[in-house]
Amino acid sequence: MADKEDIRGILLRLEEQSPAGFAIAFHVKFTTPEFLLQTYPADWIDLYSERGYVMQDPTVSWGFNNEGSIRWSELADQDLVGIFEECRKFDMNFGVSVAIEQGGSRSFASFTRSDRDFTDAECADLHDQLATLHEMTLSDGSMDADLRQDLHDLSVQMTHPDWRKG
Repeated sequence: MADKEDIRGILLRLEEQSPAGFAIAFHVKFTTPEFLLQTYPADWIDLYSERGYVMQDPTVSWGFNNEGSIRWSELADQDLVGIFEECRKFDMNFGVSVAIEQGGSRSFASFTRSDRDFTDAECADLHDQLATLHEMTLSDGSMDADLRQDLHDLSVQMTHPDWRKG
């Protein structure tokens, strides 16, 4: 069984690999994730919510309907409201989205950088790490109640800079 430190270690690695931020929606049922972890800039998260971008976000649509990984540049023609242009205002210039369906559950994520696009090897590694986290957080009834609470707490804390300490 996974523990909080194993999960935290993978999340720290993901943070290093996506220095402009990431969002991971674990075990999405209908439109609601069981856990949502984000390290995007707080102003971006606020703007995204205020404008209701989730309903128009090509990365979310792709995540619901596909598995694997795709660079945001490959989704640009599906961005009808200019979400990627808005991302660039927050230094999220390059992104990759990853989706997993396993164990009757779907998780998907987007990872961003400001300096360059993700390499094929990095995309594959991000996919593997998401698959590991997906499996570690799969709710099959065996997840310890303390770990479940820790994950919910982490969902909230990750938007604050001190999340790494806890």
